[in-house]
Amino acid sequence: MELRTLRYFVAVAEELHFGRAAARLHMSQPPLSRAIKQLETEAGAPLFHRSSAGVTLTPVGAVLLDEARALLDQADRVRLRVAAAAGNATLTVGILGGSSDPGATRLARAYHRRHPRVEVRIRDTDLTDPTCGLHSGAVDIALTRGPFDGTGLSLHALRADPVGALLRADDPLARRDSLTLADLAGRRWFRFPEGTDPLWQSYWNGGEPRDGPVVRAVQECRQAVLWNGTVGITLLGHEPVRGLTVVPLSDMPPSRVVVAWHAGDTNPLIRSFVGIALAAYRDGGLPPPRSRR
Repeated sequence: MELRTLRYFVAVAEELHFGRAAARLHMSQPPLSRAIKQLETEAGAPLFHRSSAGVTLTPVGAVLLDEARALLDQADRVRLRVAAAAGNATLTVGILGGSSDPGATRLARAYHRRHPRVEVRIRDTDLTDPTCGLHSGAVDIALTRGPFDGTGLSLHALRADPVGALLRADDPLARRDSLTLADLAGRRWFRFPEGTDPLWQSYWNGGEPRDGPVVRAVQECRQAVLWNGTVGITLLGHEPVRGLTVVPLSDMPPSRVVVAWHAGDTNPLIRSFVGIALAAYRDGGLPPPRSRR
């Protein structure tokens, strides 16, 4: 049994759907079906029950699934150890906007403890590319925020953070305990350049086209408000600089921290990164804001 065929089998067993498994593996369905039939021939028994109701594992298939997962995990560990010994084990991680998120700090420490011989290369990106270089192929995995175009990507949500309106401290709305998007109607907003991912742009513009200065980085957002009196959306848990304040927005969904990578990528360093990230962000979140002013 070839490792590649076992990976095909695990994908079908986890999806219980040949079409979804083929999409996950970035291949067409006919060669996938042929590979599974060949594997059943080698096993000497059917691995799946196929019916109009769907696909289910046979008892033989369930046994093979356990064994295949263990074998593939062992193969990944061998591959990783050999690469590390040869000095070739590297992982390029895209991080959005120079994040100082404590979850990311926990993740970095835990990942280094798990993989001390792996060189992690960091690519810090501005707010105009929420995939942090994934779509361009510049990074292997991204620690970022949604929403954005996830075509060809796999995503795991790590945490949801409430957001608020970023205002000058002397703005009349800054005295309010909470705001709605309607309260900001008619105001000039900071916005991202033309060509920025439309899902990302729409979220941070409150779902509407806005007029105002173009920004690319967190510091530019703050300075646009401080110097021009514009408004915009920011994380509620981030302490603003002097002269600014953040007021909760009651009708905005939270901003989600996500880890994203290329769908179907079997790199064990990526799979380990995802698992460690889930644990690191489960252990805590952003500290509460200290002051609104």
